[in-house]
Amino acid sequence: MVSSRTKTADGRAMKIKSGRKEFKPKAILLSQRANILYLERARVVQKDGRVLYLQETKGDIDQFFNIPHQNTSLLLLGKGTSITDSAARQLADAGVVVGFTGSGATPLTCGIDPVFMAPQGEYRPTEYMQAWIRMWIDDDTRLEAGRQMLRQRCQWVQRTWSASRALVDRGVQVEDAAVARFEAGISKAATTDALMAAEGVWARYLYAELSKAFKIEGFVRQEQVGERVSLKDTVNAFLTHGNYVAYGLAAVALYALGISFALPVMHGKTRRGALVFDVADLFKDAIVMPLAFQEAAAGASDQHFRDALIERVQHDGVLEDVIANLQKIVASKVP
Repeated sequence: MVSSRTKTADGRAMKIKSGRKEFKPKAILLSQRANILYLERARVVQKDGRVLYLQETKGDIDQFFNIPHQNTSLLLLGKGTSITDSAARQLADAGVVVGFTGSGATPLTCGIDPVFMAPQGEYRPTEYMQAWIRMWIDDDTRLEAGRQMLRQRCQWVQRTWSASRALVDRGVQVEDAAVARFEAGISKAATTDALMAAEGVWARYLYAELSKAFKIEGFVRQEQVGERVSLKDTVNAFLTHGNYVAYGLAAVALYALGISFALPVMHGKTRRGALVFDVADLFKDAIVMPLAFQEAAAGASDQHFRDALIERVQHDGVLEDVIANLQKIVASKVP
């Protein structure tokens, strides 16, 4: 049987096979896709050209639900979830990044790096990866890239927090003096460790401001939370949940630009996905951190927090902004 490919006038791929024309839908840019999905206790399968997930019910009839894979950027598979090879191939063909997580979109053991499967079914751009490597191998330019990322992080917080009605109503504001201290620490940092130290001071300041606004005394950031006996425990749990959604978005952005996860700017040079953490830090303070405090104070459930976070990052166009910020870093470092 002979098959060939051509293109229609509007750029859609058209497959001609045995005299029958089959149209492949025009791909939606990763930065413009509407869906980020998280599944638990489900089986993801491919059927009749669609990607579906099956969840067990108490009845005799199994329920299948459609995954709009052409309009999805990230799929997180949680506890008790499996995926078939045919579904994985179709997701890869659509450019969907798939991540395996523990319960609640976080690892079962929080010390384990998140594992993301970047699609390999199509060519990726090469110019960003090549420029990133030229930047990465030079200590001075890599350090300057770290400074630029921290400045972007600070600007994102200033812009987002000042526009948040929930924060403004509670009297939260990012003081000019704190921004000046952070900028001074960034500018004088001569090593990556110094940059990370400045980042630590900044993060502690933001936590202190939110703790004061939401009346949570003695808040300390903890990755692992056991039984939730206080509001502090819930905030920490939400922060961990939210961070792994942020890691997934960072993975999507890096995949879109064709940049390896293994070329970090600030995080550990031996961690296979360290650049994912660098990129997620661009917007975690601005988006995840205040929403975790806000939803915990409102008594929200884990599911409600995840829904609110996903809605927020989609409404704010976070993925598009992350990609644009990475492009700026690359452009400024190309000789």
